[in-house]
Amino acid sequence: MGPYIFPDNDRRRIPGLIYLLLAATTVVVTMLAEGSPLVDGGLYVGAAGLALLGAYHLQAGWSLGTDDADALVAAVREVGFPVGHASAQMAWRGLRSRPTWRVLVYSNESPPEQRGLVFVDGVDGSVVASHTELNPEDWDTGS
Repeated sequence: MGPYIFPDNDRRRIPGLIYLLLAATTVVVTMLAEGSPLVDGGLYVGAAGLALLGAYHLQAGWSLGTDDADALVAAVREVGFPVGHASAQMAWRGLRSRPTWRVLVYSNESPPEQRGLVFVDGVDGSVVASHTELNPEDWDTGS
């Protein structure tokens, strides 16, 4: 059992190609069965919808160039304080669904005095946005 490898977003291209192939097949079958009572213009509309969906999947299939460890390193550099606990989550931004790591970091004190949220681009590893603040959470257990 090795380390966990996050799945790459370029897997979206596979269903995109399937949708395009299905759209082309629908158009060809509709043209060959012209005049049949089972075929009408709605199949062309469906094929166009499948083609649009396939094209969207192809363009949204970004190759992931930054893994969670690289995103954590970029987040540590960005926040400017020593990091203790951290968590990375994959999200997508924009109409083209560009992969972005959301990294939540806490300073290494116990309890943490600072926290930060850093957005790291999943394609090129650049920092998209960041926010740091004093930790507002109350860690007092009352005992």
